[in-house]
Amino acid sequence: MINAEYFIEKLDLQEHIEGGYFREVYRCADTVNSDLVSADFEDPRALATTIYFLLKSGQTSKFHRLKFDEIWFYHYGSPIRIHMIDAEGKYSSHVLGLDVEKNQSPQVFIPANTLFGAEPTESHSFGLVSCMVTPGFDFRDFELFSSDALCAQYPDLIDLIRRINKE
Repeated sequence: MINAEYFIEKLDLQEHIEGGYFREVYRCADTVNSDLVSADFEDPRALATTIYFLLKSGQTSKFHRLKFDEIWFYHYGSPIRIHMIDAEGKYSSHVLGLDVEKNQSPQVFIPANTLFGAEPTESHSFGLVSCMVTPGFDFRDFELFSSDALCAQYPDLIDLIRRINKE
C-alpha cells in the first residue's frame, strides 16, 4: 500500500524543522554571487536546489520566509494549500494539485521574501511535492516565525497562523 511511510522510507526523507519530511535531491554545482541577484549574502549560493517534501494530514509547514523565489511542484496524494502573506501584508492562498477544474495548479510560485506555510487539504492522507529554490537554498536565508510575532503583525489572520504554526 502506498502511504506516507512508504515515501518517507523509499525517498529517505527526514523530519524538517518547519514540519513534515524532506530530502535534498539536487544542488547545482554552479554558484552565483550576491552581485547578480537582488538579495544580499556573503558566500556564493548554488544556482538552484530541489527537495522532496511530504506533509501528512494534520501536519503543516510552519510560516517561514526565504530570501529567494521558490516553486512547489505537485507529485502525489492530497492537494496542498499554500498560505502566503506578501511584503505588503496581503494574504492569498493557492492549492497545489492536479484538479485544474477546481482551481488547483500543478506548480505554485512563491516570490522571495513572502511569508508562507502549507497544509494538506485532505484528511487521512498526505501530499508529496518537490520544491525548487533559486539561488539555491541555504539555512542562512531561512526565517521561521513564532505565532505570537505573526499574530501581533497580522491580527486578522490569528486563527490561520495558530493552526499552521500549531503553537
